[in-house]
Amino acid sequence: MTAMGPNWLARVAAAPHARAAGVGLLALAGVVQAFAWAAVYSPGSGKANNAVLFSLLALAATVPLILLRPTTAAIAITAANVLAIVVFGLTTVTGMAAQVIAVCQLGAMAHPGQVRRPGAAGGAGEQYLAMALGVPFLILALGSGGEVSAVLLAALVPAAAGTGIALRARREADVQTTASEALSERITEHMARGERARIARELHDVVAHHISMIAVQAETARLTTQGLPAAGAQRFTEIGDTARAGLTEMRRLLGVLREDAEATVADRHPQPGLPQLAELIDTAREASGAGTRLIVSGPVAEFDPGVELAAYRITQEALTNARRHAPGAAVDVELRYADDALRLRIRDNGPGPSGAFAASAAEAAGSEPPGHGLLGMRERALAVGGSLRTGPAPGGGFCVEAVLPAKREIT
Repeated sequence: MTAMGPNWLARVAAAPHARAAGVGLLALAGVVQAFAWAAVYSPGSGKANNAVLFSLLALAATVPLILLRPTTAAIAITAANVLAIVVFGLTTVTGMAAQVIAVCQLGAMAHPGQVRRPGAAGGAGEQYLAMALGVPFLILALGSGGEVSAVLLAALVPAAAGTGIALRARREADVQTTASEALSERITEHMARGERARIARELHDVVAHHISMIAVQAETARLTTQGLPAAGAQRFTEIGDTARAGLTEMRRLLGVLREDAEATVADRHPQPGLPQLAELIDTAREASGAGTRLIVSGPVAEFDPGVELAAYRITQEALTNARRHAPGAAVDVELRYADDALRLRIRDNGPGPSGAFAASAAEAAGSEPPGHGLLGMRERALAVGGSLRTGPAPGGGFCVEAVLPAKREIT
């Protein structure tokens, strides 16, 4: 013989029409009690009338549990029990049970799906009504010589109301806890994505920049050093190949870091800014051996550190792209100060978006790119509220133009 599981009562309660069946049994038991009381205690002449009236009151004290809304049901059941005590001096056991159930349900009542702050006013009316329903029974208990039914209900109704209120408070606390945990998880996930995106940008903008310079310098040294023995040339070639392999592996790592952090806001507080542009351009000129100029126009002033960082990183990436895809091409970096914006333009006189450089152009157009250079520049510009445009330059070459609107910080 198989034993029943420990949660069989829960399965029974969850069965279809279980509530209606339970209330029906309560009503039937109430009618039986009413007829039994009338048969034993009612005078002979009024026995039938008393049995019918008490049975109707027993039904009125139970059936509303399934026919009416919780508030209306609690009021109707209270009225039926009060009337039974006034007329007959007692009410049925099933009526008292229904009273406790209705008051507990009223105290615990909350709007489905509504999440309120702890202590909010929503639902307070139902709770006050649940407590107030004990007052009629208290009055009957004090003024009628202490009928047992009145005394029991005067004690049970406030206890049932308190139980319902406690259940509701616990349910709302569980909802709040679940919501807080979900919010905390989302905040943690957002911060992790932002950190991964920041690390990806810094790796690409700083480390990849220097590795690219190693590859360019190795190739330049191999081609320009006179009398270089074959072994030395081979070593320079190996240095360049190793650097390029490192760049390939770094692109793979950046793809992993960027996988779920495409829309994260950039970090706006690193150190490089516009004053370091001259040093950056000097380093790029020495690495490539080609002409690289910085052209400044407009009244020079300090901008927001985030804007200066974006301008620096965009210039750094554009110079790296020029060395990689247009080696030996001259590059002009134009920096124009205006009252409401900082305008940046980096142009080379190379072959333009063709060959290997077409991959970066495809990246700017939104197709699937092998790297993240132009994407990183675009993110830098968008992070400070600016815009970026890349494409072929008039007359040949490739051009990167950024407009970075910002409020000046005049010192």
